[in-house]
Amino acid sequence: MSDAVIKELAARKTEIENEIELLFKTNMKITDWDVPEANDKEAADLILNIMDKKIQELRADVKAGKYDTY
Repeated sequence: MSDAVIKELAARKTEIENEIELLFKTNMKITDWDVPEANDKEAADLILNIMDKKIQELRADVKAGKYDTY
C-alpha cells in the first residue's frame, strides 16, 4: 500500500468509524420505530451480523481482485 493511501485513510479514519457507527445507530432507531417491542440487544446483534456478513463479502471481493482498478 502506498504512503499516500495510508496517509489519506489515516486522515479519514475517524470519519469512516463515525459513519459505521451512524449506520448501526440509524438501523437501531429504525428497528425501534418499526418494532417498538423489539429486544434491543437482539436487534443490535442481528444488525451487527448483517454488517459483518457484508464486510466479509467485501473482503472476498477485494481478495478476488474486484476492486483492483476501482
